Amino acid sequence: MKKAGIIGGTGYTGGELARILAVHPKIDVTSMTSRQSAGKKVSDVHTYLKGYADIEFTEKLDTDVDIVFVATPHGVAMKELPALADAGIKVIDMSGDYRLHDPAQYQKWYGHEHTDVKHLDKAVYGLPELFRSSLKNADIVANPGCYATSAILAMAPLFKANAVEADVIVDGKSGTSGAGMVPSARIHHPYCGESMIPYGTGTHRHTPEMEMALNLFSKKNANVLFSPHLLPIVRGIISTCYLNLKKDLTEEDVLGIYQKQYGKEHFVHVVDEPSIRAVVASNHCQVGVKVFGRKVVAFSTLDNLVKGASGQAVQCANLMLGINEKTGLDVPGLGV
Repeated sequence: MKKAGIIGGTGYTGGELARILAVHPKIDVTSMTSRQSAGKKVSDVHTYLKGYADIEFTEKLDTDVDIVFVATPHGVAMKELPALADAGIKVIDMSGDYRLHDPAQYQKWYGHEHTDVKHLDKAVYGLPELFRSSLKNADIVANPGCYATSAILAMAPLFKANAVEADVIVDGKSGTSGAGMVPSARIHHPYCGESMIPYGTGTHRHTPEMEMALNLFSKKNANVLFSPHLLPIVRGIISTCYLNLKKDLTEEDVLGIYQKQYGKEHFVHVVDEPSIRAVVASNHCQVGVKVFGRKVVAFSTLDNLVKGASGQAVQCANLMLGINEKTGLDVPGLGV
Protein backbone atom coordinates (compact mmCIF):
# COMPACT_ATOMS: atom_id res chain seq x y z
CA MET A 1 0.00 0.00 0.00
CA LYS A 2 1.40 3.38 -1.04
CA LYS A 3 1.09 6.29 1.41
CA ALA A 4 -0.23 9.68 0.27
CA GLY A 5 -0.36 13.11 1.85
CA ILE A 6 -2.64 16.01 0.96
CA ILE A 7 -1.59 19.60 1.64
CA GLY A 8 -4.69 21.78 1.83
CA GLY A 9 -7.36 19.25 2.62
CA THR A 10 -10.37 21.42 3.41
CA GLY A 11 -11.12 22.76 -0.07
CA TYR A 12 -13.21 21.11 -2.76
CA THR A 13 -10.24 19.47 -4.51
CA GLY A 14 -8.70 18.29 -1.24
CA GLY A 15 -12.01 16.82 -0.11
CA GLU A 16 -12.54 15.20 -3.51
CA LEU A 17 -9.07 13.65 -3.36
CA ALA A 18 -9.88 12.21 0.07
CA ARG A 19 -13.21 10.87 -1.23
CA ILE A 20 -11.62 9.11 -4.22
CA LEU A 21 -8.63 7.77 -2.31
CA ALA A 22 -10.78 6.56 0.60
CA VAL A 23 -11.75 3.54 -1.52
CA HIS A 24 -8.51 3.23 -3.51
CA PRO A 25 -7.15 -0.30 -3.00
CA LYS A 26 -3.48 0.65 -3.37
CA ILE A 27 -3.11 4.23 -2.06
CA ASP A 28 -3.90 5.24 1.52
CA VAL A 29 -4.14 8.86 2.69
CA THR A 30 -2.12 8.98 5.90
CA SER A 31 -1.70 12.74 6.31
CA MET A 32 -3.84 15.80 5.50
CA THR A 33 -3.00 19.36 6.42
CA SER A 34 -5.18 22.34 7.23
CA ARG A 35 -4.19 25.35 9.30
CA GLN A 36 -7.75 26.29 10.24
CA SER A 37 -8.93 22.73 10.92
CA ALA A 38 -5.83 21.22 12.56
CA GLY A 39 -6.84 18.80 15.31
CA LYS A 40 -10.24 18.08 13.79
CA LYS A 41 -11.10 14.81 12.11
CA VAL A 42 -11.26 15.00 8.33
CA SER A 43 -14.70 13.40 8.56
CA ASP A 44 -15.92 16.13 10.91
CA VAL A 45 -15.10 18.77 8.29
CA HIS A 46 -16.08 16.68 5.25
CA THR A 47 -19.03 14.88 6.83
CA TYR A 48 -19.62 12.74 3.74
CA LEU A 49 -16.35 10.97 4.63
CA LYS A 50 -17.45 9.60 8.01
CA GLY A 51 -16.25 6.03 8.23
CA TYR A 52 -13.95 6.59 5.26
CA ALA A 53 -11.42 9.27 6.30
CA ASP A 54 -11.25 9.55 10.07
CA ILE A 55 -7.65 10.75 10.44
CA GLU A 56 -7.07 14.22 11.90
CA PHE A 57 -5.99 17.31 10.03
CA THR A 58 -2.53 18.51 11.07
CA GLU A 59 -0.74 21.81 10.56
CA LYS A 60 2.32 20.12 9.06
CA LEU A 61 2.55 17.19 6.70
CA ASP A 62 3.86 13.83 7.84
CA THR A 63 6.56 13.27 5.22
CA ASP A 64 6.61 9.49 5.66
CA VAL A 65 4.70 9.24 2.37
CA ASP A 66 5.31 8.13 -1.19
CA ILE A 67 3.40 10.93 -2.90
CA VAL A 68 1.96 14.32 -1.97
CA PHE A 69 -0.94 16.19 -3.54
CA VAL A 70 -0.71 19.96 -3.07
CA ALA A 71 -4.33 21.16 -3.17
CA THR A 72 -3.78 24.85 -2.42
CA PRO A 73 -4.25 28.15 -4.26
CA HIS A 74 -1.47 29.19 -6.63
CA GLY A 75 1.61 30.64 -4.98
CA VAL A 76 1.67 28.07 -2.17
CA ALA A 77 2.90 24.98 -4.01
CA MET A 78 6.14 26.65 -5.11
CA LYS A 79 6.97 27.10 -1.42
CA GLU A 80 6.03 23.55 -0.41
CA LEU A 81 7.28 21.51 -3.37
CA PRO A 82 11.07 22.10 -3.32
CA ALA A 83 11.69 20.40 0.04
CA LEU A 84 9.42 17.49 -0.86
CA ALA A 85 11.01 16.97 -4.26
CA ASP A 86 14.52 17.23 -2.85
CA ALA A 87 13.58 14.58 -0.26
CA GLY A 88 12.64 12.19 -3.08
CA ILE A 89 8.87 12.41 -2.55
CA LYS A 90 6.73 12.46 -5.68
CA VAL A 91 4.51 15.55 -5.91
CA ILE A 92 1.36 16.48 -7.82
CA ASP A 93 0.56 20.20 -7.77
CA MET A 94 -3.16 20.89 -8.16
CA SER A 95 -2.66 24.64 -8.62
CA GLY A 96 -1.19 26.53 -11.55
CA ASP A 97 2.31 26.92 -10.11
CA TYR A 98 4.04 24.34 -12.31
CA ARG A 99 1.84 24.24 -15.42
CA LEU A 100 3.65 26.93 -17.41
CA HIS A 101 7.31 26.10 -17.97
CA ASP A 102 8.22 29.68 -18.87
CA PRO A 103 8.61 31.76 -15.66
CA ALA A 104 7.93 34.94 -17.63
CA GLN A 105 4.60 33.49 -18.77
CA TYR A 106 3.80 32.53 -15.18
CA GLN A 107 4.49 36.06 -13.98
CA LYS A 108 2.40 37.53 -16.80
CA TRP A 109 -0.68 35.40 -16.11
CA TYR A 110 -0.43 34.93 -12.33
CA GLY A 111 0.87 38.36 -11.37
CA HIS A 112 3.94 37.42 -9.32
CA GLU A 113 7.41 35.94 -9.76
CA HIS A 114 7.94 32.20 -9.74
CA THR A 115 10.29 31.33 -6.88
CA ASP A 116 11.11 27.71 -7.82
CA VAL A 117 12.44 27.84 -11.36
CA LYS A 118 14.74 24.93 -10.45
CA HIS A 119 11.84 22.47 -10.53
CA LEU A 120 9.69 24.19 -13.14
CA ASP A 121 11.18 22.38 -16.15
CA LYS A 122 10.96 19.02 -14.37
CA ALA A 123 7.17 19.16 -14.01
CA VAL A 124 5.23 16.96 -16.43
CA TYR A 125 1.86 18.24 -17.58
CA GLY A 126 -0.61 15.79 -16.08
CA LEU A 127 -2.92 14.88 -18.93
CA PRO A 128 -2.52 11.09 -19.24
CA GLU A 129 -4.27 10.72 -22.60
CA LEU A 130 -1.63 12.94 -24.20
CA PHE A 131 1.49 12.55 -22.04
CA ARG A 132 1.18 9.08 -20.53
CA SER A 133 4.74 7.92 -21.26
CA SER A 134 6.27 10.97 -19.55
CA LEU A 135 3.99 10.61 -16.53
CA LYS A 136 5.16 7.06 -15.87
CA ASN A 137 8.65 8.40 -15.11
CA ALA A 138 7.64 11.70 -13.49
CA ASP A 139 8.56 12.87 -10.00
CA ILE A 140 6.71 16.20 -10.30
CA VAL A 141 3.38 16.61 -12.06
CA ALA A 142 1.45 19.78 -12.79
CA ASN A 143 -2.21 18.76 -12.65
CA PRO A 144 -4.09 20.53 -15.46
CA GLY A 145 -6.81 23.10 -14.92
CA CYS A 146 -10.40 22.01 -15.35
CA TYR A 147 -11.28 24.23 -18.31
CA ALA A 148 -7.92 23.43 -19.89
CA THR A 149 -8.44 19.67 -19.63
CA SER A 150 -11.82 19.91 -21.31
CA ALA A 151 -10.70 22.18 -24.15
CA ILE A 152 -7.42 20.39 -24.80
CA LEU A 153 -9.08 16.97 -25.04
CA ALA A 154 -11.64 18.46 -27.43
CA MET A 155 -9.02 19.89 -29.80
CA ALA A 156 -5.85 17.80 -29.44
CA PRO A 157 -6.63 15.20 -32.14
CA LEU A 158 -7.17 17.93 -34.75
CA PHE A 159 -3.89 19.67 -33.91
CA LYS A 160 -1.99 16.38 -33.82
CA ALA A 161 -3.30 15.55 -37.31
CA ASN A 162 -2.33 19.03 -38.57
CA ALA A 163 -5.93 19.38 -39.72
CA VAL A 164 -6.75 22.86 -38.39
CA GLU A 165 -5.49 26.43 -38.47
CA ALA A 166 -3.75 27.87 -35.40
CA ASP A 167 -6.46 30.34 -34.35
CA VAL A 168 -9.27 28.81 -32.29
CA ILE A 169 -12.13 30.05 -30.14
CA VAL A 170 -13.06 28.20 -26.96
CA ASP A 171 -16.41 28.79 -25.26
CA GLY A 172 -16.30 27.14 -21.83
CA LYS A 173 -19.10 26.79 -19.29
CA SER A 174 -18.53 25.55 -15.74
CA GLY A 175 -20.47 24.87 -12.57
CA THR A 176 -19.96 27.02 -9.48
CA SER A 177 -17.70 24.52 -7.67
CA GLY A 178 -14.99 25.53 -10.13
CA ALA A 179 -14.73 28.87 -8.33
CA GLY A 180 -13.58 27.16 -5.13
CA MET A 181 -14.93 27.16 -1.59
CA VAL A 182 -14.38 30.82 -0.70
CA PRO A 183 -17.67 32.73 -1.23
CA SER A 184 -17.77 35.60 -3.70
CA ALA A 185 -20.38 37.94 -5.18
CA ARG A 186 -20.26 36.13 -8.54
CA ILE A 187 -21.26 32.74 -7.08
CA HIS A 188 -23.82 34.14 -4.63
CA HIS A 189 -26.98 32.19 -5.50
CA PRO A 190 -29.31 35.18 -6.09
CA TYR A 191 -26.78 36.50 -8.62
CA CYS A 192 -25.98 33.31 -10.51
CA GLY A 193 -28.79 30.88 -9.69
CA GLU A 194 -30.94 31.59 -12.75
CA SER A 195 -28.34 33.11 -15.03
CA MET A 196 -25.29 32.38 -17.17
CA ILE A 197 -22.40 34.79 -16.72
CA PRO A 198 -19.35 35.34 -18.96
CA TYR A 199 -16.14 36.36 -17.19
CA GLY A 200 -12.41 36.59 -17.81
CA THR A 201 -12.64 36.57 -21.62
CA GLY A 202 -9.11 36.67 -22.99
CA THR A 203 -7.59 36.91 -19.51
CA HIS A 204 -8.37 33.54 -17.89
CA ARG A 205 -5.25 31.73 -16.64
CA HIS A 206 -6.16 28.49 -18.38
CA THR A 207 -5.62 30.16 -21.77
CA PRO A 208 -1.80 29.85 -21.96
CA GLU A 209 -2.11 26.35 -20.52
CA MET A 210 -4.33 25.29 -23.42
CA GLU A 211 -1.86 26.72 -25.91
CA MET A 212 1.17 25.18 -24.21
CA ALA A 213 -0.29 21.67 -23.98
CA LEU A 214 -1.63 21.68 -27.54
CA ASN A 215 1.73 22.86 -28.82
CA LEU A 216 3.69 20.31 -26.78
CA PHE A 217 1.48 17.50 -28.03
CA SER A 218 1.24 18.50 -31.68
CA LYS A 219 4.38 20.62 -32.30
CA LYS A 220 2.02 23.24 -33.75
CA ASN A 221 1.39 26.87 -32.78
CA ALA A 222 -2.11 27.11 -31.28
CA ASN A 223 -3.54 30.56 -30.59
CA VAL A 224 -6.55 30.39 -28.26
CA LEU A 225 -9.23 32.97 -27.54
CA PHE A 226 -10.98 31.64 -24.45
CA SER A 227 -14.27 32.88 -23.00
CA PRO A 228 -15.40 31.12 -19.80
CA HIS A 229 -18.95 31.28 -18.42
CA LEU A 230 -20.50 30.42 -15.07
CA LEU A 231 -23.39 27.94 -15.18
CA PRO A 232 -26.00 27.66 -12.38
CA ILE A 233 -25.00 24.06 -11.60
CA VAL A 234 -22.57 22.69 -9.01
CA ARG A 235 -20.41 20.29 -11.05
CA GLY A 236 -19.53 19.97 -14.69
CA ILE A 237 -17.91 21.67 -17.67
CA ILE A 238 -18.86 21.83 -21.32
CA SER A 239 -16.41 23.28 -23.83
CA THR A 240 -17.41 24.26 -27.35
CA CYS A 241 -14.39 24.88 -29.56
CA TYR A 242 -14.53 26.54 -32.98
CA LEU A 243 -11.77 25.72 -35.47
CA ASN A 244 -11.03 26.13 -39.19
CA LEU A 245 -9.95 23.12 -41.23
CA LYS A 246 -6.87 23.44 -43.43
CA LYS A 247 -8.46 21.37 -46.19
CA ASP A 248 -11.80 19.81 -47.05
CA LEU A 249 -12.62 16.93 -44.72
CA THR A 250 -15.91 15.15 -44.18
CA GLU A 251 -17.36 14.63 -40.75
CA GLU A 252 -16.52 10.95 -41.15
CA ASP A 253 -12.88 11.89 -41.84
CA VAL A 254 -12.73 14.02 -38.69
CA LEU A 255 -14.41 11.37 -36.56
CA GLY A 256 -11.75 8.98 -37.81
CA ILE A 257 -9.08 11.32 -36.45
CA TYR A 258 -10.78 11.27 -33.03
CA GLN A 259 -11.24 7.52 -33.01
CA LYS A 260 -7.58 7.06 -33.84
CA GLN A 261 -6.61 9.24 -30.87
CA TYR A 262 -9.14 8.08 -28.28
CA GLY A 263 -10.46 4.73 -29.53
CA LYS A 264 -8.46 2.76 -26.97
CA GLU A 265 -8.75 5.25 -24.10
CA HIS A 266 -10.75 4.19 -21.05
CA PHE A 267 -11.73 7.64 -19.81
CA VAL A 268 -12.27 9.61 -23.04
CA HIS A 269 -15.19 8.69 -25.28
CA VAL A 270 -16.18 9.95 -28.73
CA VAL A 271 -19.97 10.41 -28.75
CA ASP A 272 -22.54 12.20 -30.89
CA GLU A 273 -23.83 14.53 -28.17
CA PRO A 274 -21.54 15.04 -25.15
CA SER A 275 -23.49 15.49 -21.91
CA ILE A 276 -22.45 16.91 -18.55
CA ARG A 277 -24.75 14.56 -16.65
CA ALA A 278 -23.19 11.56 -18.38
CA VAL A 279 -19.82 12.30 -16.75
CA VAL A 280 -20.63 13.96 -13.41
CA ALA A 281 -19.03 12.20 -10.39
CA SER A 282 -16.72 10.24 -12.71
CA ASN A 283 -13.27 10.52 -14.26
CA HIS A 284 -14.75 10.18 -17.75
CA CYS A 285 -14.79 12.79 -20.51
CA GLN A 286 -17.04 12.82 -23.56
CA VAL A 287 -15.95 14.50 -26.80
CA GLY A 288 -17.84 15.10 -30.02
CA VAL A 289 -17.34 16.90 -33.31
CA LYS A 290 -19.41 18.45 -36.11
CA VAL A 291 -18.15 19.64 -39.50
CA PHE A 292 -19.63 22.46 -41.61
CA GLY A 293 -17.61 22.97 -44.77
CA ARG A 294 -14.17 24.18 -43.67
CA LYS A 295 -15.41 24.85 -40.12
CA VAL A 296 -15.40 22.31 -37.32
CA VAL A 297 -16.98 22.49 -33.87
CA ALA A 298 -15.48 20.25 -31.17
CA PHE A 299 -17.23 19.58 -27.86
CA SER A 300 -16.11 18.18 -24.53
CA THR A 301 -17.78 17.49 -21.18
CA LEU A 302 -16.31 16.44 -17.84
CA ASP A 303 -16.72 16.82 -14.09
CA ASN A 304 -14.53 19.76 -13.10
CA LEU A 305 -13.76 18.24 -9.68
CA VAL A 306 -12.91 14.76 -10.98
CA LYS A 307 -11.43 14.55 -14.50
CA GLY A 308 -10.90 18.30 -14.25
CA ALA A 309 -9.02 18.08 -10.93
CA SER A 310 -8.82 15.35 -8.29
CA GLY A 311 -9.69 12.31 -10.41
CA GLN A 312 -7.11 13.24 -13.00
CA ALA A 313 -4.57 13.74 -10.20
CA VAL A 314 -5.25 10.20 -8.96
CA GLN A 315 -4.96 8.91 -12.54
CA CYS A 316 -1.54 10.59 -12.72
CA ALA A 317 -0.56 9.24 -9.29
CA ASN A 318 -1.39 5.72 -10.44
CA LEU A 319 0.92 6.10 -13.42
CA MET A 320 3.69 7.64 -11.30
CA LEU A 321 3.49 4.80 -8.76
CA GLY A 322 3.31 1.95 -11.26
CA ILE A 323 -0.37 1.23 -10.59
CA ASN A 324 -2.94 0.57 -13.32
CA GLU A 325 -4.25 4.05 -14.09
CA LYS A 326 -7.92 3.02 -13.81
CA THR A 327 -7.48 1.90 -10.19
CA GLY A 328 -9.83 3.67 -7.79
CA LEU A 329 -11.46 5.56 -10.67
CA ASP A 330 -13.32 2.94 -12.68
CA VAL A 331 -16.90 4.08 -12.10
CA PRO A 332 -19.39 5.52 -14.62
CA GLY A 333 -20.97 8.96 -14.54
CA LEU A 334 -24.34 9.52 -12.90
CA GLY A 335 -26.30 9.88 -16.13
CA VAL A 336 -29.21 11.74 -14.49
